[in-house]
Amino acid sequence: MTYVALLCSYLSLVVGVLICVAFIVLLERSVLGYIQIRKGPNKVGVSGVLQSFSDAIKLFTKEQTVPSFSNMIIFYFSPVFMFLVVLFMWSVMPMFSNFVNLELGAVLFFCCTGASVYGLLGSGWGSNSNYSMLGAMRGVAQTISYEVSLILFFLSVVCLTGGYNFLLFHVNQEYISYLFVMYPVFIMWLISALAETNRTPFDFAEGESELVSGFNVEYGSGGFAILFLGEYASIVFMSYLMVIMFLGGLSNMYVVNMLGVWFCFVFIWMRGTYPRLRYDKLMMLAWKSLLPASLSLVMFYYLVGLVKGLV
Repeated sequence: MTYVALLCSYLSLVVGVLICVAFIVLLERSVLGYIQIRKGPNKVGVSGVLQSFSDAIKLFTKEQTVPSFSNMIIFYFSPVFMFLVVLFMWSVMPMFSNFVNLELGAVLFFCCTGASVYGLLGSGWGSNSNYSMLGAMRGVAQTISYEVSLILFFLSVVCLTGGYNFLLFHVNQEYISYLFVMYPVFIMWLISALAETNRTPFDFAEGESELVSGFNVEYGSGGFAILFLGEYASIVFMSYLMVIMFLGGLSNMYVVNMLGVWFCFVFIWMRGTYPRLRYDKLMMLAWKSLLPASLSLVMFYYLVGLVKGLV
């Protein structure tokens, strides 16, 4: 009976994430329409509320084309792999509807984020296209650059929390949120999260001007839709993870949900505001700025944790 409840809990979480992705896409298209002084989706349904669902139906019912010289197995499996990794990553999210409580949930989170790059590389390489391969190579170079500092920033938070269980973040922020005591870590984590989710100004795996589309240039219909779902599901996950890490003491779930939507809006806001950088600029930022800062901050918060007796 426990396993049935566990399965039902996880399936309800997955269905909620997929519905949330549909409305986040609608929010992004509407916000970008306002930013660029144009109309967004407003025809399908009331104020365009059914636009994302109609797009999903359209994509999944179209014919799937495969390039003649592609590696068919990798070409088909890579989008599914990326999507499954993101859905598996959601299992570590502490929610009242989820019975999973992992003592090393943060370790599983970083395993999933590290594994997602293999799906990106497989999509670019399996297509057997120069443009998609260049996009995949840029994505791998980007991942190598920020992943080390991303882990060190998280370890700074762990030093104050005293464990890798995400529920501990809620317990230890009952009286004061980490946002106020770790504001520099929060800002640099936000920058790293933009790079983690391949969002502007760090969406180097994609590039309309120089790569046609990027690593997904040969994908259409269902394959493109699955890549799309995985990308936006990771955006929603990183938004709620920031709420848990830096505002985790909030007990009101309505406030937590509103803050999660606010961070999703920040991701969209960044896309409508900043231009895409060159990918060597991100590597310079990651290796010369974020990495030294992360090493200094993790040493500082380790000493703070020693004083508190948490490490």
